[in-house]
Amino acid sequence: MAKLQLLETFSLQETENGYRLLVSAVGGDALYVEITSAQMDDIIESLEAAMGGEEDGDAVEDDEAF
Repeated sequence: MAKLQLLETFSLQETENGYRLLVSAVGGDALYVEITSAQMDDIIESLEAAMGGEEDGDAVEDDEAF
């Protein structure tokens, strides 16, 4: 199992095959990971779920009209 470390930096670059993600931990080495477009979609969905989902401004009801 990988050791849990604090995130220091990350960067994301688009490539012909998807994306290249660079992650480095505090005091650790950098790691490059190739990500497909489908995997990036899954990552985005996971982050949105962790942050409470997408907010849709159109779904907000205006109670002042009542």
